[in-house]
Amino acid sequence: MVIVHDTVSIDMPTLAGLIKSWGQELGLAEVRISDTDLSHLEPGFEAWLAAGHHGDMDYMAAHGRRRTRPAELVPGTVRVICVRLNYLPPVAGPDWRERELARLDDGAAAVVAIYARGRDYHKVLRARLQRLAERIEQHVGAFGYRVFTDSAPVMELGLAEKAGLGWRGKHTLVLDRSAGSMFFLGEIYTDLPLPVDAPVAPHCGACSACIAVCPTKAILGPYQIDARLCISYQTIENKASIPEELRPLLGNRVFGCDDCQLVCPWNKFAQRATLPDFDVRNDLDSATLLELFSWSEEEFMQRLQGSPIRRIGHERWLRNIAVGLGNAARAGLCGDAAIMAGLAQRREHPSAMVREHVAWALAQHSASNGQP
Repeated sequence: MVIVHDTVSIDMPTLAGLIKSWGQELGLAEVRISDTDLSHLEPGFEAWLAAGHHGDMDYMAAHGRRRTRPAELVPGTVRVICVRLNYLPPVAGPDWRERELARLDDGAAAVVAIYARGRDYHKVLRARLQRLAERIEQHVGAFGYRVFTDSAPVMELGLAEKAGLGWRGKHTLVLDRSAGSMFFLGEIYTDLPLPVDAPVAPHCGACSACIAVCPTKAILGPYQIDARLCISYQTIENKASIPEELRPLLGNRVFGCDDCQLVCPWNKFAQRATLPDFDVRNDLDSATLLELFSWSEEEFMQRLQGSPIRRIGHERWLRNIAVGLGNAARAGLCGDAAIMAGLAQRREHPSAMVREHVAWALAQHSASNGQP
């Protein structure tokens, strides 16, 4: 189709091909295009909200149906350019999943979700989407668009699935046969009537490994998540105390959780990042709980500058790690002198929440030793 857009004749299929090529030049792993009809997702999303499965993430319910109706969020939108950006660090060897699972059994290790070990993806991906939009503008002239990277009421998983970036796995993440799920998603809402791409067929079959492995059983069933039970929610979104009944289930996970991705068979095809932004910083792929627990607030802010972890603040960082140190009592380190000393140093912390979780952690070691 050829249209006149701001007095410039545009061949839309040709432009779509150029956009995909430009995206790859910018380091994006794949670029595909969706229409804006997400009406099929509205009943399920509204039922999820009604059940309270979003927890304290009030922003999920704050925008009415603008999340599922892109043209109501950005008037004039008729297409969504959907992209994925791989984040698995290049240093990850062929046995990376086995190595990550082994760290979960190491009571001294601090496990940070893989996506958070490098630079904050919001900044990295948004910059590339903006450059892609500007490249389009250079070619067609002024056009309507808005760039998103998990920064507004956007149903990015539904859009990615509709654009054919992958299918929704039973853990609700998007999966691709050639790339697994270790990638970020981003969008450009636009008024350009580009040709849309076809969705892909799902390929989970009878596999339910992600459901079975979830430590807190947050995956209630295929395609059903109760965020309140999710370790990522508890260690990142929850601003209050972690529910006591969930603390033992967190193990040594101190920021996010990758369990459902680690056991997914499709992630044997996970592609490595091509951008240095996602290289591991601060040895977060090998750090111990005690090392990270010893960081002062100033050190936390300095070391994690540009990191997605910084958003939770030092107080919640200590909260999460204290839980991990408490759980070390059941991982072969009960009463470990270094752990007990590290916890004792935070016993009088100014934050009541930190003191609460430190006291809980010390109690786990005492209980495992048979002490009252």
